Amino acid sequence: MKREWTILLVILPMIFMTTLDSSIVNVALPTMAKELGTTMAGIEWVVTSYLIAICALILLFGRFGDIIGKSRVFRFGVAVFTIGSLLCGLSNSLITLIISRVIQAVGAAAAMATNQGIITEVFPASERGRALGLTGTAVALGTMVGPTLGGVIVSVAPWKYIFLINIPIGILVYISIIKTLNFKKAYNKINFDLKGSILFIISIILLFCSINFGQSIGFTNPIIIGSFIISLILLFVFIKSEGKVSSPMLDINIFKNKLFSLSIFCGFTSFIALGAMNIILPFYLQDVLSLTPRAAGFMMTVSPIVLFIVAPVSGHLSDKVGSEKISALGLSIMTLAFFSLAIFKENTPLFLVGLLIGLVSLGSGMFQSPNNSLIMSTVDKSKLGIAGSINGLIRNLGITVGIAFSTSLLYTMMSSKIGYKVSGFVEGRADVFIYAMRFVFIGIAIISLIGAILTLLRVLRKEDVA
Repeated sequence: MKREWTILLVILPMIFMTTLDSSIVNVALPTMAKELGTTMAGIEWVVTSYLIAICALILLFGRFGDIIGKSRVFRFGVAVFTIGSLLCGLSNSLITLIISRVIQAVGAAAAMATNQGIITEVFPASERGRALGLTGTAVALGTMVGPTLGGVIVSVAPWKYIFLINIPIGILVYISIIKTLNFKKAYNKINFDLKGSILFIISIILLFCSINFGQSIGFTNPIIIGSFIISLILLFVFIKSEGKVSSPMLDINIFKNKLFSLSIFCGFTSFIALGAMNIILPFYLQDVLSLTPRAAGFMMTVSPIVLFIVAPVSGHLSDKVGSEKISALGLSIMTLAFFSLAIFKENTPLFLVGLLIGLVSLGSGMFQSPNNSLIMSTVDKSKLGIAGSINGLIRNLGITVGIAFSTSLLYTMMSSKIGYKVSGFVEGRADVFIYAMRFVFIGIAIISLIGAILTLLRVLRKEDVA
């Protein structure tokens, strides 16, 4: 086997694990909330703390990769992610679990920021698209298989094994990395953008902490409003300052490429919708339909099965008819599926639930890989590393925004329906949950529709140019 394909086989498990851990806890959240004695809003931090930390740090590690070498940063990421997984498995309280998830996220951010850059460096141009397509498939599978695997684990073992299963895989990947990757120092002398890094990290943390705390203490709270305003000001200052720095953490000029920016935004809308669906469905399946964690996980197996079949086929078709057309069709199918989820009721047949989950996965499988290929193929070779980091950032931002948007809307509509403030499922009032859930699914369907319309315009624009 060629060296580059060996390296890809070493990197793919880590890509899969880091994205898997953004969603694997979802089905287990009701169980974890009961055992740790917290609410749905409280246990949600186990998911969002991981995603917020990744969003805040991924660009930072991307720059470190350029300065000290991508392989070194990737190796660091695998080690810290594995240690963080062990600490999660040893946690006995919500606070220690959240802290451990942040440590885990530090490792995930380092690995996510550098994996596409490593692949881009080692693969020739003739094989690079196929390799990047496989990383896109690993991301999609990791995101969608999480709830399934989490449900199976919780049904046969304590929830802590959701994290402990990462340890043997992490150790094997770390050993393989040492044997396959080149750890020579980067020769390019690049200044580190300390000011930009601090501005970005603080703005991201403030923004998403405001969103999450706002759900429980109210978005009209002066502290929440103040944090929102400060985060937006810091983000504005960050963007302005990056245009004046010789070696910025984020090259703003990359967004001048309209096709790159459009593809990134369409991917962002898809991950908002997927993040929302993956956080809401486990509670619907277990609290409304009264499924066990194992049965809920089994229902979610529809997603990885469909993705496993569709992703390689969509990659092949995109080579034949163009990535623009396949990705536009995929996001259109996803949008239709999200609107269809609004029909879910207290007695919806399981086959229909599975069918519509499968329809979402069909669209996702057709959209993600071709869209990733478009993102990476629209930039100059010298900016492939930056493009990969931005792609990873946008994916995690989308999932984080999706979770925050869906849960905020869910709690708001539930509180409005029942007449008092709630932050979780109300026993014996499945009708209240269903009422609010419909608003969530229609909301994310509209967001997905915006992306679908833009992907269709992308196709029409290319045909006009041709």
